[in-house]
Amino acid sequence: MIQERIEDKLQQAFSPLHLDVINESYMHNVPEGSESHFKVVVVSEQFEGMRLIGRHRAVNTALADELANDIHALAIHTYTEAEWQSQQQGAPASPACRGGSKLG
Repeated sequence: MIQERIEDKLQQAFSPLHLDVINESYMHNVPEGSESHFKVVVVSEQFEGMRLIGRHRAVNTALADELANDIHALAIHTYTEAEWQSQQQGAPASPACRGGSKLG
């Protein structure tokens, strides 16, 4: 399963204090059971002193094979432990799918 590979790679790369890998494919116009749209929430001490763009690049690097071959969309939410503790609602919800259309 792609979701399990994502979880394993992020565990290995970041030793996260908290990790959520959520398959959001059901929110999109894809066949049932697809694994193509994901949201990841990674809380890691490794993000201390790192800018947001650097954190996202690190996640993209860890998941380079999946992004090149399996994943169509990836929402990335990265936090330090202090940032995560200050999040009262957790990571933001993903927006509704617009079906690839820029209209409406």
